[in-house]
Amino acid sequence: MSQMPQQAAVSKCPSCEEPLEPGDRFCGACGYDLSAVPPRPDDHPTVAVGGAVPAPAPAPDGVDWPAARDSDGHGRPVPVHAAAELPGTDSGGSPLPPPPAAPPAPSAPPAPGVRFDRPREPEEYPLQAPDPRLTASAAPHAEQGTEPAAPAAPAAAPAAAPAAGDKVCVACRAGRVDDDGYCENCGHAQPRERDHMEQESGPVAAVSDRGLRHHRNEDAFSVGCTALPDGAPASVAIVCDGVSSATRPDDASLAASRAAGELLLTALPRGTHPQQAMHDAILAASHAVNALADEPATAREQGPHQNAPACTLVGAVVTAGLLVVGWVGDSRVYWVPADRATPPARLTEDDSWAAQMVAAGLMNEAEAYADERAHAITGWLGADAYELEPHTASFKPDRPGVVVVCTDGLWNYAESAEEMADAMPLDAAARPLHGARVLVGHALDGGGHDNVTVALVPFPAVPQGAGSA
Repeated sequence: MSQMPQQAAVSKCPSCEEPLEPGDRFCGACGYDLSAVPPRPDDHPTVAVGGAVPAPAPAPDGVDWPAARDSDGHGRPVPVHAAAELPGTDSGGSPLPPPPAAPPAPSAPPAPGVRFDRPREPEEYPLQAPDPRLTASAAPHAEQGTEPAAPAAPAAAPAAAPAAGDKVCVACRAGRVDDDGYCENCGHAQPRERDHMEQESGPVAAVSDRGLRHHRNEDAFSVGCTALPDGAPASVAIVCDGVSSATRPDDASLAASRAAGELLLTALPRGTHPQQAMHDAILAASHAVNALADEPATAREQGPHQNAPACTLVGAVVTAGLLVVGWVGDSRVYWVPADRATPPARLTEDDSWAAQMVAAGLMNEAEAYADERAHAITGWLGADAYELEPHTASFKPDRPGVVVVCTDGLWNYAESAEEMADAMPLDAAARPLHGARVLVGHALDGGGHDNVTVALVPFPAVPQGAGSA
């Protein structure tokens, strides 16, 4: 049980200074309750710099007050009571009046220092698009992770609106995308341009996609239309596939497709025969890829075991009644007639290990392409190519159809001509861009293990008896 502390002897009344007798519980002069007044300490404890509190000084008049208990004797902390929770009396011994009723407590105990005179805030805040008026300095690039040295000025100068032809941010739809691929308004990184590309040029259309497994798109294409000296239209499609084991395969495919496409669109209007123009275009593409290998000596020292940039190339030229194809590597051209009752055909032969095995009679096609060495190419564009042998061929189809120019990222999922025809929409000749999108989707649905690029070139109807494919 608890014990009351012994009362110290008081020489004078703390209220009126009247002398007291030992054992008095009330002042005889003013009636002050002497039992309710503990002796006043001489000083307050001082906390040292290190945070320790010095030992308490002995109580005045030699009284040894008991120390406060840390527990109730059973390992539980002593309950702490607020003053309002304990009954009390006034100086005359009468009960104190009850405290005024407290307002209803909130659902959760408020933290100290929280104000309740502010309006209640919503539990959720709607997301808002970035203010297009903010400057680029107020939105640093995401990958830099830098913080401004000082708070932004209260009124920022408005950012310039994107000019006509500028690329607009895919995130905020308001800011202009700068040269390094970030929005000048919100700082959002933009998708890389080559991750997915689409282009239409007259009746020709092409689509290229990074696929589902590669970290970048190493394919490239070039499409265009021109006119022959007699005014007849001519359509051109070039598709290149970077060799992943080489250095900078994406640069190689881009350089080759541009060089070949530009030469064809320049040579055909001058009267160069389409097949000769295709041969020259492959040579121009080879020179463009070879030029990429001309690196400084320091670059070669840093990567002496790297292969030179390399890629494959396949292309098609469609004129009135004539179809010319050219290739180096394992990208392909397919012919799909508009009348699906007529059989389709593959118009190119791969420069690959599997094709060599089949041509030598050592394996049938199924066995060769099931081998893990099947896709090892034996011909490519690049400074380390054994010997450049451009392949060209010309055909004179006797009916309308569609020419499919593609990389192995597509034909891996539609290898035979029949499978390619089945995957292509029936209206591909009238809607080539839609047809190219469908074929790319077919490859992605199949797994998308490689970059996928396809160009569709409609072949118009020709007079009967002009030739056959």
